[in-house]
Amino acid sequence: MALGFFSRLKEGLTRSTQKLTEGITGITAVFRKRRLDDAALDELEDVLISADLGTDVARRVIASFRRSRFGTEVTDEEIKQALAEEISAILEPVAQPLRLDPAKRPHVVLVVGVNGTGKTTTIGKLAQNYREQGKRAVLVAGDTFRAAAVEQLQIWGDRVGAPVIAGGRNADAAGLAFEALTKAATDGADVLLIDTAGRLHNKAVLMDELRKIIRVLRKRDETAPHSVLLVLDATTGQNAVQQVRVFKEMVDVTGLVVTKLDGSARGGIVVALAETFGLPVHAVGVGEKAGDLRPFDAGDFARGLVGM
Repeated sequence: MALGFFSRLKEGLTRSTQKLTEGITGITAVFRKRRLDDAALDELEDVLISADLGTDVARRVIASFRRSRFGTEVTDEEIKQALAEEISAILEPVAQPLRLDPAKRPHVVLVVGVNGTGKTTTIGKLAQNYREQGKRAVLVAGDTFRAAAVEQLQIWGDRVGAPVIAGGRNADAAGLAFEALTKAATDGADVLLIDTAGRLHNKAVLMDELRKIIRVLRKRDETAPHSVLLVLDATTGQNAVQQVRVFKEMVDVTGLVVTKLDGSARGGIVVALAETFGLPVHAVGVGEKAGDLRPFDAGDFARGLVGM
C-alpha cells in the first residue's frame, strides 16, 4: 500500500529525527533519576543546535523549558511532546498555503532559487495541483541558460496540459515573461508560473536579470509579480539561511517552498528559517510526484521531526 503524505514526510524526516531522539534519549538517561537541571538543559540546547534548528530556536525552546519544567522529573517522551509543541508554535504562523488572488487574472508567481533546488519540478507540481483545482496555468521557461530546465518544464507542461512559453538558448527571460503574461491574460489563465535561472556564482548578473524580469512584467501589469516564491533544498541545511538572505536582497521574496525533505537529515532547517525570517512556508516536498508537494502543516511537521 502506498504511504500517505504524512507517512512519507515522517519517513523523510527519519534522519533528522534520529539526531534529535538519540540526543534526547541520551540526556534523559543521565537525569532520569533526578530533576531537570541546568546541565541537562545545556545538553539539550546542544542537541537542538546540532539538529539544524539553529541557535535562536534552541535558546527559545530552552527558555520555555526553564520556565515551565525546571526542577521537575521528565521522561524522553515528555520532552518530545513539549519539544513538538514548541516547534509547532514557531511554525504555526508561517504555515500559509499559496493562495491565488482571484482579482488577478493571471496571478503571477515568480519562482526563484539556486540551481538544483527543484524550482522547475516545483513549478510543474504546482501547475498540476492547480489543474486539479480546475484552474488554468501558463508556464514560462525563464531559465534559458539550461536546456535541461526548458525540456523539463515542457514535459511538465505536456503532462498537465499547460502552455509553456520558451525561447532559444540564452533567450531574453524578461521578454519571455512579458510574452507569457500577455498570452495568459488573453487566454483568461488563472496563474502564470515563471521559472528563472539560479546562478549565484555571479550574483550581480542574476540580480540584474531578476530585476529586469520584474521591471518588464510591470509594463503589462504594474502589480506583478504577485508572489515571489523562493525554493530551497532541505539537504543544504544552514546554507538555506544564507540563500534566503541573498535572494531577499535581490527581490521581495513573499514565501518559501522547501524540497527534498525525503532525503535530508536537516529537516530542522525549516524551523530555523521560520524563526529567523518569518516568511510564509507555502509547501514542502518529499518526492518527485505532483502529490509529493503539499501545503505545509506545522503540527504534522513538528511531530514528524521529533519522531512522534
